[in-house]
Amino acid sequence: MWHPAADDRQLARACVDVRAGRYLSSHEVLKDAQRDFGLRAHRSLVLASEACDSDLAERWLAEEPSKEAALLWARVSSLRALRAADTEDRRAGDLGRIAFAACQRAALMAPRDPTPWVTQLSLARLQRPRDPAPQGLLTSPEGPWSLFSHILRLDPWHREAHHRFLSFFFARYGGSGKAAWDVAAFLGQRAPASSALRLLPLVALVEEHDPTSLLADRTWEQPQWKATALGAYQHWLPQVASYEFTPVLDLAYLAHALIMAHCEFEARPVFAAMGPYASRMPWSALGDPEEQLSKARLACGLPVPGSR
Repeated sequence: MWHPAADDRQLARACVDVRAGRYLSSHEVLKDAQRDFGLRAHRSLVLASEACDSDLAERWLAEEPSKEAALLWARVSSLRALRAADTEDRRAGDLGRIAFAACQRAALMAPRDPTPWVTQLSLARLQRPRDPAPQGLLTSPEGPWSLFSHILRLDPWHREAHHRFLSFFFARYGGSGKAAWDVAAFLGQRAPASSALRLLPLVALVEEHDPTSLLADRTWEQPQWKATALGAYQHWLPQVASYEFTPVLDLAYLAHALIMAHCEFEARPVFAAMGPYASRMPWSALGDPEEQLSKARLACGLPVPGSR
C-alpha cells in the first residue's frame, strides 16, 4: 500500500473527506496531534498534499479561522509555491510570498507549535538565506541556520525540520553533494543513537547518488555507510514497535541501505516492521519503485504482494 497515511486510520479517513471537499475531520486529526509535534507535522503535510489542488484550505480558513485551518493553509500554499518553483512557473515569486505570509500567520496563532516554522523552512530553498554555519562542519555551508535553531528550541529532534534543513543543501536545490554529506553527518551524529535522525546520512547518500559513476551500486558497501545502516538497525529499529504509527519512510531508507550493503538478514525484520505499507522513496532513486522494492523483498526471501 503506497498511501502516505499508512496505518494512521484517522488520517486516512480525513484524506477521503478532503478529497470530498470536507474539512471537519482534518480539524479533528490536527487537534488530536497538537501535543505531538512530529505527528502534527506529518498529518498536516499529508492533508495538504490531498488539498493542494482544491480550494478546501482557503474555504476552511474563511469559514473557520482556527489555528488548524491556518496551519493547513500554510502547508497548502507552501506546496503550491514549491511546485511552481520546481516547474519554473512565472507565478512562483508571488506564490512564495503568499506562502511566507501564511506561515507567519499560522505561527502567530500557535506560537509553541514548530510546524508553521518547519513549513517556512521548506521555503528556504526559494529565498536562499546565507546564515553562517556553526563550528564543526568541514565545508562551513551557509544556509537557514537561524530559522533551524529557532525550530530546535521548540522541538530539538523534530524529524521533518531536520529533513527540510538537509534538503536545502541538496545539489538540485542549489547546494552541493559535499555540503549535503557534511550537514547530514553533523545532524546525524548529534542525534541520540536510538533516533531515526541517525538515518540522515543515508538520505543524503540516496539524494546525491550518481548511477553512472564507477561501482555506483557498491557505494553502500563502504564501511561508513554500512556502519550507519547497521547502527540504526541495532539502536533505532527496536524503538519502532513503540511508535503509535509505522514510520514507513524511515524504515524504507533503512531497508534500502541494508539491501544495498548486502545485509539481507538485517533487512528482513525492517520489511516486517513496515507491514504492507511502502513509500516510493528511496526506491524511485534507482528506477521504478515497485520493481526495486520487489527485488529487495525477494532478496530477503519475502513474498511480493500481488505476485504468484
